[in-house]
Amino acid sequence: MKNQKKSYLYAAITVTLWSTIASASKFTLGYLAPVELLFIASLVSCCLLFVFIIYQKKLGELKELKKDDWFVAVKFGFLNPFLYYLLLFKAYDILPAQQAQIINYTWAITLTLLSIPLLGHRVGKGQWLAILVSYCGVLVIATRGNIFSMHFVRPLGVCLALASTVVWALYWILNARDGRDPVIGLFANFLCALPFIACYLVVTRGVRPFVLPGVAGAVYIGFCEMGVAFILWLKAMKLTNNTAKIANMIFIAPFGSLVLIHFWLGEEIYFSTLVGLIFVVAGLVIQSACGDGK
Repeated sequence: MKNQKKSYLYAAITVTLWSTIASASKFTLGYLAPVELLFIASLVSCCLLFVFIIYQKKLGELKELKKDDWFVAVKFGFLNPFLYYLLLFKAYDILPAQQAQIINYTWAITLTLLSIPLLGHRVGKGQWLAILVSYCGVLVIATRGNIFSMHFVRPLGVCLALASTVVWALYWILNARDGRDPVIGLFANFLCALPFIACYLVVTRGVRPFVLPGVAGAVYIGFCEMGVAFILWLKAMKLTNNTAKIANMIFIAPFGSLVLIHFWLGEEIYFSTLVGLIFVVAGLVIQSACGDGK
């Protein structure tokens, strides 16, 4: 029971941190370009993960990584953090935070769809229903409730947000076969992604001074979203005796995020956003209940 309570505590802190990321991202993008935010946040996360590896006394395991392990890190690092967060931050830059963060939560549905051609999984009626319900929510959000007119508000932002779910789902499908220690693997991925991010930054934006509020926001995102949240979630999943209950706590995050988006960013929360969120979460709940594919 002691471990279970710790598991709930770690999961609750993680969910709280995740709830702040949409607002923090939108705020920071008022001062930095998406790739600038990505570069600073990735650098901070890389440093934090390295310190944590030293704390865990796993530096020897890091040194033992073979050439093939680093090739894997380059491949994974290109997907996450480089491509995934670049698409996601660009979506946040274009869309209201409330819309981008909810669409991003459909990555689990995208994972189900990609598992059909990539893993040969069979999808049952319940999971097809989950997919339909969740993407109905995306449609409501993308059209701000005008689903019959099919008039998409800022379609590029919607496409980028959906594309980020494809990259994230693909990353986790490939990551399932990764035998590296999770923290060491993530550190190696971020380290190998930094050259991609730096080159993209220089080519597209050039080098310019960063303003303090932007740097502070990027540091927060790198420290919390890309670092601490990952570590705490791993600890929560390791300590729990009921993985499903811990995993279901992620459904709290988008609702908490909307509260912060309204009071911190001052965004008016559209009724269509609430309706769309209910559809998306309902789809995720259905999917969770139909995990056996029936």
